[in-house]
Amino acid sequence: MNRALPDVRLRVPTDEDAFAWHRIFADPEVMEFHGGKAAELSVYEELTARQRRHDAELGFCLWTMVGPEDEVLGFTGAQPWPRDWGPKGEIEIGWRLGRAHWGKGYVTAAALTALERVRAAGVSDVVAMVRPGNERSIAVTRRVGMELAEVFTRPTTGEPAHCYRLAL
Repeated sequence: MNRALPDVRLRVPTDEDAFAWHRIFADPEVMEFHGGKAAELSVYEELTARQRRHDAELGFCLWTMVGPEDEVLGFTGAQPWPRDWGPKGEIEIGWRLGRAHWGKGYVTAAALTALERVRAAGVSDVVAMVRPGNERSIAVTRRVGMELAEVFTRPTTGEPAHCYRLAL
């Protein structure tokens, strides 16, 4: 059954969003596939600053997801793949959502909007790197039309990392 997607806005992250992201991502369930715990606040301060630069320079970034009551839900968007392994040189779409908002369609709605913006910025295809077992994120990749294309090995852990692709 297809349901209507919720209203969600995307905005370029503000300085204040670093605090909101840090608070939201302090939940171990949210961070299960991202190291298990939130990074230090300074990491989110640097990340939000970098995303403002990406938006200014590239026309896209990891945007803050804002819900219908102006609450920060998490982030979604795209950025150049930041590591020395995997899909080097490619644009990765990603998302992270506060636990209170899971299962409501926010990530799918936001990811579809992000893909439209990335396409408008001239990007021809994107990847999403998802850990095996992260069924929620795998479901989002499918909902937005992505397909599993490659499996990389994480150099630090030797674990597989699934690379989903979508031509825009």
